[in-house]
Amino acid sequence: MDKRFTDIINLIKASRANALKTVNAELINLYWNIGEYISVKIQKSEWGQSVVKELAEFIQNKEPEIKGFSDKNLWRMKQFFEAYKDFPKLSTLLRQISWSHNLAIFSRCKTIEEREFYIKLTQQEKYSFRELDRQISSSFFERTMIGNSNSFPIVEKEFDQDITKIFKDTYIFDFLNLPEPHNESDLQKGLLQQMKNFILELGKDFLFVSEEYKVQVGNSDFYIDLLFFHRGLQCLVAFELKSDKFRPEHLGQLNFYLEALDRDVKRQNENPSIGVLLCKDKDSEVVEYALSRSLSPTMVSEYKTQLPDKKLLQQKLHELFDGEKLD
Repeated sequence: MDKRFTDIINLIKASRANALKTVNAELINLYWNIGEYISVKIQKSEWGQSVVKELAEFIQNKEPEIKGFSDKNLWRMKQFFEAYKDFPKLSTLLRQISWSHNLAIFSRCKTIEEREFYIKLTQQEKYSFRELDRQISSSFFERTMIGNSNSFPIVEKEFDQDITKIFKDTYIFDFLNLPEPHNESDLQKGLLQQMKNFILELGKDFLFVSEEYKVQVGNSDFYIDLLFFHRGLQCLVAFELKSDKFRPEHLGQLNFYLEALDRDVKRQNENPSIGVLLCKDKDSEVVEYALSRSLSPTMVSEYKTQLPDKKLLQQKLHELFDGEKLD
């Protein structure tokens, strides 16, 4: 890079980072205010649980372009406010980390001391969501307390500390009504696009719903690689693409997604959702169907008749991954 112009590049990056910080702080402030509003209404017995769902539906119907305000996320805002309302000293710090970071902390940490620890750690160390998740899972707080350390030890972090990536939260993009970013590599996005096109070419019964479709379970977000609706079967069909050898937990994860779809997305007149797991390692291609246990043998047979043939999908997997590998 021409060193004469690096100062300008740095100015641009700094300005982008400040803009993201400002938007993020405004988003957290909005979620806090909504959470407080709902909490007060419920505390005064002016609202019941059903009203929050009605509110989510009202927002969706009145302003369909506004995203991020499902009934689950509205309840999260209430929980967020109630978790920190008595701790004003954390108010500024909460607005310096993303909503996804905040969700992970207040849903997974049980005490205010633990929450404060991870909030400060995330803000100070500029943790990505993946790094934060890894530290919580490794009981970093407990290990630090056992060591009686009053400061944050040096921990292994990802090298890339681009602050725009740290604040590249899907909730910010929803808030600004911008296209949602995806975390997967360009190669994986390309493979998903090719698989999507292949499924649509199999017949007119498949209607594309979304790529990286977000489902919410508790205080966590999960993403389904490809989601379709099958007109013949009258059900949602979820496709998951894995770049490694088939493992039972892959199928378990897919069934977990199907339960979330049936509970929150499927309409009453539709049949139970089904899943298609596509696994490819260097030696083999495995295709497995995930079907609801509530299906009758007749329905199972009908589903399998109208679903894409496994051998055909295996062949397509082989073509897609030939000479390539996902990150």
